[in-house]
Amino acid sequence: MSLMLSQDAPADSLLERDPLALLLAMLLDQQVPMERAFAAPYELQQRLGHDLDVQELADYDAVALADLFARPPALHRYPKAMAGRVQDLCRGLVEHYDGDVTGLWRDVSEASELFDRLVALPGFGTYKAQIFVALLGKQRDVRPHGWREAAGAFGDEGVYRSVADVTDAESLAKVRDYKQQVKAAARAKK
Repeated sequence: MSLMLSQDAPADSLLERDPLALLLAMLLDQQVPMERAFAAPYELQQRLGHDLDVQELADYDAVALADLFARPPALHRYPKAMAGRVQDLCRGLVEHYDGDVTGLWRDVSEASELFDRLVALPGFGTYKAQIFVALLGKQRDVRPHGWREAAGAFGDEGVYRSVADVTDAESLAKVRDYKQQVKAAARAKK
């Protein structure tokens, strides 16, 4: 299955072939439209002028990386903060996985271990880790034992709750509707 998370062919092609781009997009998926977050790694790659490299991003001058994120159009609503999170994430990948993103899941037999590895990453909390487990399971065929349970409600079949369920423009609209309903319910509860 080809990824269609950004709804932009070149950006989705990068997400398809580069696990670092996919992980960075998941990290950036907050307080911006989902498609914007999942297009950002491609835009970062274009600004760098070459493929994304975890070691390079880990070692990049922090001010210069923030400037790359802030250059119009900004890669995120909070370019400086998110550039820092990207750098912290890359440093964690270098330190714990020798810079190999697939090391997060390659040798995992139980999804609970994958979930724990994700939650330990800078910028990944429970929901983000659950959504990424669901995304890997539903769209990347990374399915360690218990992956649906580790993904929580995001692992359910036939739902449109997160980026893990986006396969085309129609499913994106359904996910967006679901998120609006959740926000409306939260407002009504207050």
